[in-house]
Amino acid sequence: MSNIEVKNAEGASVKTVELDSRVFGIEPNIPVVHHVVVNYLSCLRQGTHDTKGRSEVSGGGKKPWRQKGTGRARQGSIRATQWVGGGVPFGPTPRSHYKRTNKKEIKLAMRSVLSGKLVDGELFLVDSIDFGDEPKTKKAKALLESLGIADKRVTVVVGNDDIVEMISFRNLPNVRVLGVNEANTHNLIDNGALLMTEAVAKTLEEALV
Repeated sequence: MSNIEVKNAEGASVKTVELDSRVFGIEPNIPVVHHVVVNYLSCLRQGTHDTKGRSEVSGGGKKPWRQKGTGRARQGSIRATQWVGGGVPFGPTPRSHYKRTNKKEIKLAMRSVLSGKLVDGELFLVDSIDFGDEPKTKKAKALLESLGIADKRVTVVVGNDDIVEMISFRNLPNVRVLGVNEANTHNLIDNGALLMTEAVAKTLEEALV
């Protein structure tokens, strides 16, 4: 089992919990993490980039000069690719950048990231994140300061129904807040500190075993 301290809102250690080593204690598989992140970013691309080919550029229906007798190279259209204003040869056209990643790779990559964060001291667990009935950005900032991570790029993972906490964190600079169902390899690794509650850690643990 992998042990980690759980702290309260004031930054004081309240207990030590054991996390499943199958999720938080494996040797990180860097190639799989890289593969999953690259595929994830590829799937985010819209693929709407486009250039006009020779047949799509307007004009150029008339032959610019006769075939022979001028001393110049023969030309069939002023919209050929070698002309200024002509079509673009082999340019990009709209397409899908979707790449398929299997579920085993996705889970292995997430386990690798969580294990690496724990070893590097970038994983922070708190007993609870509760700001009451109204969003309190000041309390969210105070929590980060008490943990000593206010000056880092932080990803905060909260419960899917913790709307008040999401709103409290989202206005802070360099802070990304997401529900546990939104957690993926890219979101978990793209930060300098990963913050979550003990309950969220257990939820991820159950999903990734």
